Amino acid sequence: MLGVYVKRFDNVWLGVACDDHRVYATTFAFDEDKAVRSLLESIPFGVEFQQFAKASPFARGVLKVLIDYFDVKGDGFGFELAMEHLTPHTQRVLCVASKIPLGYVASYGAVAKAAGGKGARVVGNCMHRNPFAPVVPCHRVVSSAMGLGGYGGGLDVKLTFLRREDQGFAGSREVAVDGGKLVVHPVGEVLKRFGVDKR
Repeated sequence: MLGVYVKRFDNVWLGVACDDHRVYATTFAFDEDKAVRSLLESIPFGVEFQQFAKASPFARGVLKVLIDYFDVKGDGFGFELAMEHLTPHTQRVLCVASKIPLGYVASYGAVAKAAGGKGARVVGNCMHRNPFAPVVPCHRVVSSAMGLGGYGGGLDVKLTFLRREDQGFAGSREVAVDGGKLVVHPVGEVLKRFGVDKR
C-alpha cells in the first residue's frame, strides 16, 4: 500500500506518494487540498493508498529533499521513481527533463529531440501530466523563443520557480542524456524576456 503525505514549508505544501522503497508521485501546491488531489491523480490506477498524518522514515527523507529543491539548496534526488505504469516514451521524456540542471532551461523541441523526436507538443503533454514535479523539473522546459510555454501550476508559479533558480550562468551548453545530447540555456534568458530581475 502507498502512503500519501503532505508537509507545509513556508507557504507551500509539498507532497509525496510512496511505499517504503520507491516514489510514485511528488508535488507542491499553495494549499493542502490541491497538493493531496495532485498526488491522488498521479497514483497508478488500482494501487491501494492511504493518507497518513505522520510521515514514514522513507517519506520524511523524500520530503526533506523536496524542501531542498524548493529552497534551491539542492538538485539531486537520489530516490527511485516508479515509472513502469507510464508509456515508454513518457518515461524517456521525463528522464530527459530530469537532466536539465539547476540554473538552466531547455526547449520543448530540444527535449523532444533528445527523447526520440516525437515532437514538442507531445513533450508539452508529458510535462503537463508530470507526476514528479518538481523532482522532474517540468518548470525548466520552455518554448524555443525562451517564453514560458505552459505550466499546470500556473505561469506565475513557473516564473517564480525560474527566478529563484537563476544562477547567473552565461551561455548555452550541452548535457549528456542516454547517449545523446540536450542543449540547455541559462534561466536568465527567460527572465530577460520578461524583464525579471534575479531576486
